[in-house]
Amino acid sequence: MMLSGNPVSEGIAIGPLYLYRPFHPHVQEAFCASAEAELERFLRVKTQALDEIHLLLERMAEDAEKAKIFASHEDVLNDPAMEAEIASAIREKRWCGDWALWSVFEAFIRMLEQVSDPLIRERAADLKDVRNRLLRLWLGEAEQNLSALPGPVVIACHDLLPSDTATLDRENVLAIVTETGGTTSHSAIIARSYALPAVLGVSGLLRYAEPGAQAVVDAVAGTIILGATQQEQAEYGEKLRRFTAEAERTKAFLNAEPRMADGTYIELGLNIASPDAPLPGGGASIDYVGLFRTEFLYMGRSTLPGEEEQFEAYRRVLTAMKGKPVTLRTLDIGGDKSSECLPLPKEENPFLGNRALRLCFSMPELFRVQLRAALRASIYGNLWLMLPMVGGMDDILKAKDIIASVRAELAAEGKPVADGMKTGIMIEIPSIALMADKAAREVDFASIGSNDLCQYLTATDRGNPLVSAYYQSYHPALFRIIAMAAEAFHREGKPIGICGELGGDALAVPVLIGLGLRKLSMGAASVAKVKQILGRLTLAHAQALSAAVCESPDAQEAEALMRAWSDRFR
Repeated sequence: MMLSGNPVSEGIAIGPLYLYRPFHPHVQEAFCASAEAELERFLRVKTQALDEIHLLLERMAEDAEKAKIFASHEDVLNDPAMEAEIASAIREKRWCGDWALWSVFEAFIRMLEQVSDPLIRERAADLKDVRNRLLRLWLGEAEQNLSALPGPVVIACHDLLPSDTATLDRENVLAIVTETGGTTSHSAIIARSYALPAVLGVSGLLRYAEPGAQAVVDAVAGTIILGATQQEQAEYGEKLRRFTAEAERTKAFLNAEPRMADGTYIELGLNIASPDAPLPGGGASIDYVGLFRTEFLYMGRSTLPGEEEQFEAYRRVLTAMKGKPVTLRTLDIGGDKSSECLPLPKEENPFLGNRALRLCFSMPELFRVQLRAALRASIYGNLWLMLPMVGGMDDILKAKDIIASVRAELAAEGKPVADGMKTGIMIEIPSIALMADKAAREVDFASIGSNDLCQYLTATDRGNPLVSAYYQSYHPALFRIIAMAAEAFHREGKPIGICGELGGDALAVPVLIGLGLRKLSMGAASVAKVKQILGRLTLAHAQALSAAVCESPDAQEAEALMRAWSDRFR
């Protein structure tokens, strides 16, 4: 059976399906006939949970931070007060064990979530993890996660959350296929950063997918074949060989200078989501890290990363880049990114809610811990600090005050901080793009966050498939507003680049350069391709194309112009 979706990360893969359906507990009030039988069952389930955690602790012997998380889960399971309350609810109220489990854990979770101390509040996430493990075992369901896959597989799921991808066993992922998501979803961004073929938005995927069945993923055409025959596997095996050969030819450009045909130099940066992300050419093939997504340090875990853990992560990246700039984006949780270690209230429209810098302002201690770690790490390289979700000048001034306060605090403690560290902003809310002339006088640099800028500019939730046609990455209005911001920063002599997905888009690169951008940051999979494009592009070509695109009446005509240029100079 062939299904279609959005090809968001090019490639072809052939392999067995791994269906990922994370466990979600559904428990109802119920009463038992035998309290003693329920108690015995509860104790068996508790023993099974401890056995699972001991195995996880053995696997993570070399990862002290993750081991700490599961050691704390072991403590929760062995908590005598909770066990006594569960036993009492079964004996005295005659509740079934799963309802007793749910109710007692919920009471403790609610109590912890009300505590003002953030370190104690964190424990609520641990309790949720342990509760879900116990309830899964109560129902006799096997554990499913993506951190230890059985071998090379094609992951098929409804959606991949950032917390899922944070612990992804990348060595064994052949491709990713999901029922939801588009070009700028986090599943797509992660797939591109790891150069994994991905087809998203495949309607009916889980209805027809069989675990272990052979699948073919064509993330060029945007199709997936479920239960592929030997002949189909052979045909796509040949297509895979051709694709790989072409990719190898493109890869030859990886170590080339990012210089245009007329000699214009374009700085190329890398977007990363982990301190251990591989650097193309060991870092020699890029000029800078244009986006370090620090929120991934907070995902796939039940406790907040502390100052020392963050410091070490930032230090590793700065050291690896050997003096080249590393742009560290401060915490960007909210919107479509959640974290179990940071439980947040449900919002009707989280993209317009308390996220990113707004969240950091509302949780100042969380923000200060990250800033302390970043400023301390700054002495190990060339750190650029970047603020996301900036709406206006008041956000910039408030953040600068907090950064100055943290710097002074560290100085008072005798902890060194690099002099001249640059502070900049992401331009992803139209209000700050329109105030770019004012912003350019207050900050050292800016980077266009094209994913959110497009979302807010077109008033389209980029994760909502019902309105996906309105999320238009090539909308002339988006290119016009980028041009305005670029001009404002150039007037002040301040650098401005792009770290959104457009930065590595083969069609968009000439337009962005024509609009004045000289810094493009992208996923690792795009670096060689962009260098190849630059080699056949002149500034005059780029400026002519960008002018025509900005005059286009709609995204369709803009894209047609861009494709015509690409075909002409291929």
